[in-house]
Amino acid sequence: MTSEARTLAALLQRASIDDHEEILRACNASLKQSKKDLRSLHAKVVALLKLDRYEDALHVLEDGGESLKDEARLERSYALYKTGQLAEAERIAQRIDDDRGARHVEAQALYRLEDFERSALLYRELSQTHAIIDNEENDIRINGGAADAQLEWTSKGYLVHKKKPGREDLEAFELAYNAACASIARGELAQGEVLLRRSQGSDTSALDDLTHAEKVAELLPIQVQQLYVLIRLGKSEDAVKLASQITPKDITDGSTQQVAEINRIAASEQVKNPYLYHRIVNAAAPLPKTDKLFTVQLNQIDQDRLVLDLLISKFGGVIKSTNKTLSENPPPTTSSHLNSLSVLNAAAHAQGQLGKIGIKHMLPLLEKRPLDVGLAMVVIQLYMLTNNNGSAATVLESLLKHLENSTSAHDQDVRFAPGLVATVVSLYTLQGRRKQIKTELAKAATYWRHKSKPPRSLLEAAGLTLVESSKPDDQASAQDIFNVLRQEDPSSKIAAAGYVAAHAFSSTSVAGEANTLTPVSRLVADIDTSALEEAGVLQSKLGLDAAAQAAATRKRALDEKPKPAKKRLRKSRLPKDYDASKAPDPERWLPLKERSSYRPKGKKGRQKVAALTQGGVEKGGDAGAAASSGGKGGGGEGVIKAAAGGGGGGKAKSKKKSKK
Repeated sequence: MTSEARTLAALLQRASIDDHEEILRACNASLKQSKKDLRSLHAKVVALLKLDRYEDALHVLEDGGESLKDEARLERSYALYKTGQLAEAERIAQRIDDDRGARHVEAQALYRLEDFERSALLYRELSQTHAIIDNEENDIRINGGAADAQLEWTSKGYLVHKKKPGREDLEAFELAYNAACASIARGELAQGEVLLRRSQGSDTSALDDLTHAEKVAELLPIQVQQLYVLIRLGKSEDAVKLASQITPKDITDGSTQQVAEINRIAASEQVKNPYLYHRIVNAAAPLPKTDKLFTVQLNQIDQDRLVLDLLISKFGGVIKSTNKTLSENPPPTTSSHLNSLSVLNAAAHAQGQLGKIGIKHMLPLLEKRPLDVGLAMVVIQLYMLTNNNGSAATVLESLLKHLENSTSAHDQDVRFAPGLVATVVSLYTLQGRRKQIKTELAKAATYWRHKSKPPRSLLEAAGLTLVESSKPDDQASAQDIFNVLRQEDPSSKIAAAGYVAAHAFSSTSVAGEANTLTPVSRLVADIDTSALEEAGVLQSKLGLDAAAQAAATRKRALDEKPKPAKKRLRKSRLPKDYDASKAPDPERWLPLKERSSYRPKGKKGRQKVAALTQGGVEKGGDAGAAASSGGKGGGGEGVIKAAAGGGGGGKAKSKKKSKK
């Protein structure tokens, strides 16, 4: 056995980096003589790893027993990492002390496990020590940049130490690509586009040893990311042109291939056939364990699929799917993914309707889910689209009130989330409610400044607003806020200026701090005072709009004379048989029964008309005449009936007088 070990050692000394197959054959020959030779087994494991035969290496480690596992812990952790067993790989690598290789494996396993904070910390520690192999320093910079970019994507950018890319980040295409991804995650899309273009034109000496197909496979992910940026920037023509140059089938990674397919669909100017796109997206093959998408990517793809479901009117399916996820993660939350699912759920209930119809469908949902931030944002947006800012503010204030009444610490974090506070401030700004803006920012600053990781941007906005107030309480709050900001980052110019401004009225000990700020003469060096005097006092936009409207009203009142109201001319109505040559009937304005030409129908009708003829003699007239001319019997009876004790003449008059 000693002779065989010496033979293997001599072979390993003569072997070069390209002799892994020969080493493997020598190890197999040695193991035929002694199956438990630990040195030969260890060498075989290394050879299999060099040949990318990771499953075979794990089989050898399992068959070799605990002694081989202890001897080859680094190799085992690396093989587990390459086969997708990330948690076990990280656990084994973490137990290996004082080994840079183990730290690399641990950092990579943590990266794939999406523990980006610990991964970035390990790479930061490795960068502070001396590298022991060639190109290790470059690999650390590349992998550390990738971890920082993922921290930005997962809303943990406050953990990233380096925000602005330096000259060294443009030397290699991997460094430029990672810097571009970090910029895109922060929302700096224009800078991200520049860095992506630079990454395609950077020093690609690392690709010199690859074939043309392999180079294309390395550069295609950069184009896929560039397509995403063009879509976000609204450069539709450039996006369509770039999408036509990308062939997803040429991409070797299945995860990148899925992203490329969705980006090409998103780049389409019009969704001509949503059913076809739906089939393409849902026909993607399942990914292996070693090529999984990150959670951020999975969430975005999930939302894209739901949007396609809405486009093909699968409203019930979207409601069922989103309800299941929302019930497992009840609101309120600041998760962008869960709030996006709430938005899609509301769109499915409204069946894609906007405006007042959409609001009508969503208000009952908001009553059932009063703490749902995503749903409330949809209703607010719809109110804004209908120029109903007051109702939008009412909905938002109702949401804030429900959150304030909650006793949960998580709900209070949501209540004072920077994005929600910014939305309130924006609505109040549109309405000119300055007092409410100051109150809201003061409450948010009071809540956050006692936390371990306060949002810096929110504290800065609150401090700058409170420092303008003349009230002692507001000045004291501004002093506390800028004290916290100054302790966190002494080099911040905003914190220093705010600190000086907040203490200017109450203390004279800030003179030294004021001297560190930019001199006033330098700040106003390029200001034309004469032009400012001619321009007058600057007013706010609301004041300018009100003044312009008032001036226009006065001008109309002075210059324009009131115009008489126009009378509506009705169309003339003429009979169908109208003849202009004939004279019109003079009785045409009389009712039909009063015209001379009226002839009623039937005997009774003619008798009734004859009795009512104008100018005719009454029926009682003949009896009165007979009584006055003679006939005692008839006349006496008539007098007695008309009036007792009356005379013979004037019977009709006596009757009329009695009626009076």
